[in-house]
Amino acid sequence: MTTDSKTITVAELAKHDGTDPALPIYLAVKGTVFDVSPARDMYTPGNGYHVFAGKDASRALGKSSLKPEDCVADYSVLTPEEMETLNKWEAHYRKKYSVVGTVSDP
Repeated sequence: MTTDSKTITVAELAKHDGTDPALPIYLAVKGTVFDVSPARDMYTPGNGYHVFAGKDASRALGKSSLKPEDCVADYSVLTPEEMETLNKWEAHYRKKYSVVGTVSDP
């Protein structure tokens, strides 16, 4: 999908967590921010993937975890098998959703 190389702060990413219907829903994987709004029904509060919305969920995706404490950008602790899982999720998001930009340091 398309990219416009926009830099998004962690605070700005957090605003796009599906709680404000006027804003698109963003999710980051390995620092790349995706607009997952086309699947809004999966990422809004009360739905299965809301835990990922507004965050870089790399570690959680690699671990196949829905735990909020795993929804962090640091994926350095993943095993080789979990890295393979994370890479598959990244490929999935790249195919299915538009890239909005990249997450900057806070």
